[in-house]
Amino acid sequence: AHPELHAELVRRIEGRLPQGWEKALPRYTPEDKPVATRKLSETVINAIAGVVPELIGGSADLTGSNLTRWKGAVDFQPESTGLGNYAGRYVRYGVREHGMAAISNGIAAYGANIPFASTFLNFISYAAGATRLSALSHLRVLYIMTHDSIGLGEDGPTHQPIETMAMLRATPNYLNFRPADGNEVSAAYLAALQHSDRPSVLSLTRQNLPQLEGSSIESALLGGYNLHTYGSGDKIDLLIVGTGSETSLAVDTAKLLASEHALNVKVVSMPCLELFNAQSDEYRHSVLTPGVPSISVEALTTFGWHKYVHRPIGIDSFGASGPVDKLYKHFGLVPDVVAGKALKLIDYYKNRPVPTLDLEF
Repeated sequence: AHPELHAELVRRIEGRLPQGWEKALPRYTPEDKPVATRKLSETVINAIAGVVPELIGGSADLTGSNLTRWKGAVDFQPESTGLGNYAGRYVRYGVREHGMAAISNGIAAYGANIPFASTFLNFISYAAGATRLSALSHLRVLYIMTHDSIGLGEDGPTHQPIETMAMLRATPNYLNFRPADGNEVSAAYLAALQHSDRPSVLSLTRQNLPQLEGSSIESALLGGYNLHTYGSGDKIDLLIVGTGSETSLAVDTAKLLASEHALNVKVVSMPCLELFNAQSDEYRHSVLTPGVPSISVEALTTFGWHKYVHRPIGIDSFGASGPVDKLYKHFGLVPDVVAGKALKLIDYYKNRPVPTLDLEF
């Protein structure tokens, strides 16, 4: 009696995404203004909420900060409350991160809906038991985590994740994203929704980030890619890997080294290590060029980065409270300091062979 509704029900039960939904994902150019990736995430949610009707979820009492509620969203509530109805798709979870993730697992396991859950990245630790179960059970749950580094500023070290991303990256069957700009945010959502057999964590900034030259949705889907090379000549003198908010720092550092030290510096954006690890050996080597001194910059622990670069630069202590610009300067995550460390690395390998990193995972 209702063939269109029946076809929609079957599609959703089978876990197939709507035809052509990805065309709704926004794309950006370097001419577009700087925007926080949490705000870019909100733009994506607004773009896809209408074309992916199975998307349902909410925030652990941080909707105004996580920016996860789309225009026209209706709360999932008893109609008698006057606050929503059971056709609503936005869930007001309250401060219960573990319960939120556990409920999301139930929704994903039941099928026909794709759940998302949101809080600050640091507070995913409160949900670790349930989020681990998402990965263990191969459930498609989107964890939309904002305030992803010391970049959240004055809330201080209790709210600033340092070790959190390393924990998530160490968990099997996860996709962990730190997108650097709008194209990479769109790519993160595309990959998260297309991978029906695993959860994804989207780690997003509070601070504004520029739209980067060389970024694209297609490149970001590879997990890591050659963003841009600054300087001239055939020989690459240095490779800088950046993730999230530090990718633009890598770009600024490369520009400084190219202009003031006549170096040829390649910048690699690495939004998702798991997707990068899944690429061919040939591709990984084309990105992380063998024989070239390399550094990484990330406003999180350096743990795990020695696998990819010769000198990881990050934060191996808890954070601090203060304005975001002062915090980045305090922890040495500014172009002149990073450039100084890079020059020392280049000088160290001037008269000795540059070790080849084991990228054949």
